[in-house]
Amino acid sequence: MSAYKIVVTGPFNSGKTEFIKTISDIPVVSTEKKITTEDRGIKAETTVAMDYGRTALGGDTLYLYGTPGQTRFNFMWEILSAEMNAFVVLVDATDKPSFPEAAELIDQFSSLVNVPHLVVANKTDLPGAANLTEVRRGTKANANVTVMPCVATQKSSVRQVLLQMVELLKKERAT
Repeated sequence: MSAYKIVVTGPFNSGKTEFIKTISDIPVVSTEKKITTEDRGIKAETTVAMDYGRTALGGDTLYLYGTPGQTRFNFMWEILSAEMNAFVVLVDATDKPSFPEAAELIDQFSSLVNVPHLVVANKTDLPGAANLTEVRRGTKANANVTVMPCVATQKSSVRQVLLQMVELLKKERAT
């Protein structure tokens, strides 16, 4: 039985809050506030500090911390990454212009702590979604990084992502 701190990051509107809400066994602590910038046409609220949820997978407990997606709240990224065991970079597969921002997040989080990470293409069920090769290319994910599909509103899909992450963590711990 292990406990892991996993940070869920990604560009604005990639689905981080929904990802955590879908899988959490506890009510999610969310710091969503009404959007007052030009982004308000995209969605009504945005995370300004973090989202927090917890889930049990098998005998493991995962503590999930979602970062704000807007760079004006990037001061939280370093705070949330402290003592993380791994991170997930969530990408909106229907928003190809956001892929370079996801690539920057991979670089930033990798420079903070050397831990395993996954690139997760969310919204793969929607028309116009990029395929995994396009996501890998657009996010500049290394060949040794797993890029996988997800639908953040489906518990089974989020569960598959987190099971893959736990497998990576256990593999790393064994070496």
